[in-house]
Amino acid sequence: MRVAIVHDWLIVYAGAEKVLEQILAIFPKADLFSVIDFLPKHFRAHILDKKAKTTFIQHLPFAKQFYRLYLPLMPLAIEQIDLSGYDLVISSSHAVAKGVLTAPGQRHICYCHSPLRYAWDLHHSYLKGEKKPLARYALHHLRLWDTLSSYRVDTFIANSRFIKERIEKCYRRDALVIYPPVAVEAFPLQEQKQDFYVTASRLVNYKKIDVIVEAFRSMPGRRLIVIGSGPEERTLRKKAPSNVSFTGHLPHDKLAEYLGKARAFVYAALEDFGIAPLEAQASGTAVIAYGKGGVRETCGKTALFFMEQSPQSIREAVEIFESKSPISPIRCRENAERFSEARFREEFLKQVGI
Repeated sequence: MRVAIVHDWLIVYAGAEKVLEQILAIFPKADLFSVIDFLPKHFRAHILDKKAKTTFIQHLPFAKQFYRLYLPLMPLAIEQIDLSGYDLVISSSHAVAKGVLTAPGQRHICYCHSPLRYAWDLHHSYLKGEKKPLARYALHHLRLWDTLSSYRVDTFIANSRFIKERIEKCYRRDALVIYPPVAVEAFPLQEQKQDFYVTASRLVNYKKIDVIVEAFRSMPGRRLIVIGSGPEERTLRKKAPSNVSFTGHLPHDKLAEYLGKARAFVYAALEDFGIAPLEAQASGTAVIAYGKGGVRETCGKTALFFMEQSPQSIREAVEIFESKSPISPIRCRENAERFSEARFREEFLKQVGI
């Protein structure tokens, strides 16, 4: 059986790429396709040193830095990928990968991280309320294409019940649920905690790191460490109070050390699943999180939830956390172990039917 795996784009090694890594572990001989592939060399081993077969967008000006500007061209690009020689097509999609063209004799399984965010739930935040008629027009057509291309998928797999509901809402399709893999063994359990809080993510707008930073501005006696890099980093650093520090991107061992020693992991994004909070849980660290989205499903009784993405709501949650008995590091670890990489591979293979 010839297998093709289609990923939206390869720029960084983040949550979607960790899923891709495990799918490739199941199908190591599969051919890999992507709209663009600019994955740095030091992450290449995670995808078996494969170089994806890309589209014409790979060669457009500034595609590496500003690939999102080419989003209106991506439906055309993804449809140009020739998959006629394959028996099984697996798309790992949060944007356009699921829109590849397949023939009646081919099976197409889509592992859906989310329906196209920019066209649906992030539509208004993406436009920032500005008068951008061309952008609005482009996103309107992306929504139409996104809906139509969903009919090309034979089987949808959602990464959470939250995304299963969104698939039903956007596409009127049913989906199985297989939670993404968490590298539990790569995060040693640490039961001794230090007096700081931590958050870790790509520093982009929808992650709401600015809201967490502002919450800690009103708590000068509490220390926050922000791990990660991204387009918002410079602005966040300039505005941050003295009790908030930034590490930039960290190698894995340093990331695991901070997650393990932290008093709690603070998470303010509305995420489809959220691997980072479970990595913190694998380290034995409790989570303080926005109580909507995938994290509500995954962290359950080993997290404290706040219901508004606001500094005041986060501050109140931290105060409640400080006043309560600490959540056991062992309980956090046991919760994370439910989402292991081995469990993901077993469940994925079962649904593929091999």
